[in-house]
This record gives sequence, C-alpha cells and structure tokens, in this order.
Amino acid sequence: MSNVRYISNLTRDTYALILAGGRGSRLHELTDWRAKPALYFGGKFRIIDFPLSNCINSGIRRVGVVTQYKSHSLIRHVSRGWGHFKKELGESVEILPASQQTSGNWYEGTADAVFQNIDIIRHEIPKYVMILSGDHVYRMDYAGLLAAHAESGADMTVCCLETPIPEAAGAFGVMEVDEDKRVIGFEEKPELPKSIPGNEEFCLASMGNYVFNTKFLFDQLRKDADNENSDRDFGKDIIPAIIKDANVFAFPFTSAVPDEPAYWRDVGTLDSFFQANMELLSPTPALNLYDAKWPIWTYQEQLPPAKFVFDDDDRRGMAVDSIVSGGCIISGAKVKRSVLFDEVRVCSYSFVKDSVLLPDVVVLKNCRIQNAIIDRGCVIPEGMEIGYSREQDLARGFRVSEKGITLVTRKMLGLPVGYE
Repeated sequence: MSNVRYISNLTRDTYALILAGGRGSRLHELTDWRAKPALYFGGKFRIIDFPLSNCINSGIRRVGVVTQYKSHSLIRHVSRGWGHFKKELGESVEILPASQQTSGNWYEGTADAVFQNIDIIRHEIPKYVMILSGDHVYRMDYAGLLAAHAESGADMTVCCLETPIPEAAGAFGVMEVDEDKRVIGFEEKPELPKSIPGNEEFCLASMGNYVFNTKFLFDQLRKDADNENSDRDFGKDIIPAIIKDANVFAFPFTSAVPDEPAYWRDVGTLDSFFQANMELLSPTPALNLYDAKWPIWTYQEQLPPAKFVFDDDDRRGMAVDSIVSGGCIISGAKVKRSVLFDEVRVCSYSFVKDSVLLPDVVVLKNCRIQNAIIDRGCVIPEGMEIGYSREQDLARGFRVSEKGITLVTRKMLGLPVGYE
C-alpha cells in the first residue's frame, strides 16, 4: 500500500509534455495535410492516442500537447477525444500550439518547444517534467520510469531500448552507459552507432522520452537559449552538454503489461507504417489492442456496425484475417489480410488484400488492390488495379516504397484535398 501511495505521489507531482509538432517527412504524402502524431493507426486510433493513453493509464493526469506543423486535425482530435478532464480536479489535457511566447520564432527544436512553454509548466508547479515523443506506437507504464528517476537521484533520465545497429544508424540517438546505467556518452543519429558491450549487433537507442527534475530542466533550457550555436534540440545539444557534470541515467523500456514482450514501433516511413498495421492482424499480435489491462483511448464517432452483404458464389461480401471498423460496408466484395478504418466501402466484385485503407475510402466495382496504403477519402475508380504493377502505379502518379508498398492519395487521383 505504501508503494502504491509512493507511485501515486510521483505521478501527481509530474507534468507530461508530449511533443507532437513533427511533420514526418519520410511518410511523404501521408503527412502533406496532417502532422505525424495525427496519422491514423490500427483501424480506429491516431498515433497521438498512444502516449496520451500511456499517461492516463500511468496516473499522470496533467498533460500538455505541443503542436506546430499542420496541426488542425490533431487539435480537433485531441479536443474531441481528450477534452473532458476537469482542471478543478487537478487533471487536464491542454493543447499548446506554437505561439512565439519567448521570441518571434516558431519552435526551432525539441528543446525550444519546451522552453517556449516554460511559463505554462511553471504554473503547474510540478516536481518532475516528463517529455514524451508524440509519434511512436507503444504501451508503457511511466510510473516505473518515474520511480527509477527518483530513486537514482538523477537530474535527467532517458528512456532507451536495445535496437539493431542497422535500424538505429542515422535514425536514433545512441547512448553509452556504465554498470550503474549512468549515461557516459551520447551521439545523435550517428551513422555508425556504438554497440552494447558484449552484444555487438545492438546499440542502446534513445526513445525520445525523458524525465527531468523541474529546476534542472529550466536551468538547462535557459543556458541553451543563450547559446547562439545551439540547434535547440535535446539530442543534439542538451544531453551531450550535461552528461559529464550532471546525473543522467538510462532507463530500459519495459512493457506496460507484465509477462508481455515490450512493443515499440517508430512508424516514420511508409514501409514501417504499413508493417506495424499488418502486425495487428496476427491471431496473437505483439501489440494487443484488445487487452483491457492497458486500454488505448481515442475519439470515435457514433457509427453503425460493419456490414457484409450478398452471398452469391461470385459476389460474396466477406473479410478474413482483417480488421474492419465501424461504418464499413463490404458489398459483394472480398477483403483479405487488410486493415479497414471507419466508413470504408468496398463494392461488388472487388478484391482487397494486404492493404491499409484509411477512413472514408470507397473502392468501386471490379477493382483489385494489394500491398497498398489508400489515404483518407480516396475513391478508387471502377476496374482499377493497384499494387500489381510497379510501372503502372508510378505511371499513374502513385508513390511506391522501397519494399513495394503503393501509396494512393486524393491528390494523386485528382480529388479535392484538405485537412483531415
């Protein structure tokens, strides 16, 4: 009981800041009209729902969401799905758009995004500030991270995970630690990451999640703001500058659910986004969205159930090994190994397999689609084939990824585009 109260006090004394202003340029046209944290995932969620759910499930009820790049759909989603918390009860999920509070500039880096909101954080009077990346898919109990931070006497704690060196190269910050997990070296996105001693194939990568003692954080942010040569970034500037003199510790990432393997995905490319969605179709996926022990919360519209119609031999509405969300109608068509978001329509004699269809997609008659990501609101013309010929897809103006996944957006189809 005393341990529960100890954790409760830690979470109550914490203010979480989710950095959700990133563009996600490696997702190409998928983020032309939305920030990466607003991107859809898993049939009904958006990526921002994962760090927000982790906060709420961990007992952290004071959260700020920092936005910047094309944030309309993100702000709308957070307002609708996460705006019901009561400030009078010491809980809130607040949106913090770039508002040039400390200068005439927009957010210039991750550290600057926090620095420009320093007065808002100070008003909350937290003992600890937790800074979280808003564009990764994972489930994590932050209470364990907070407890480790408090017990180690750290000024800063960096959440990390063992990552294959080829995957980390040029993509993640990489740490070196001593036997006590104190950080003794840090490189931001090195091309040749240093391996873990005794494990030459893996390195220790930063997840972009940090815990700071509040006063220490404010001091470092002010120093960084005064440094004209800084890129205003935690990985490039803050961490390398403090590891020699401050107590900076690493915390290994663990699953929020006991006895389950840790799951974390950076869905920052078309191929990784596609693969992470496809993994959910496994009978026992590594990320179990049906586990009530650690629910992922979101905003969802009031929609009718999915419907499957017609039962003729050549015109049977059916879906196998698939996720089919509310409002979908599979009308005399076949869907196999695919993720269908809200209100997707697949019309007679069409066949969709190994694909991700975002909300409001309409697939007209006699289409064949495979290995594809179809963006929200696309209407696929009758008889069109997608994913069967790389040359044909490219000739139509579609994008084809390194691993052969075809991306189709409304603009590529000549349809109106806009916020979503």
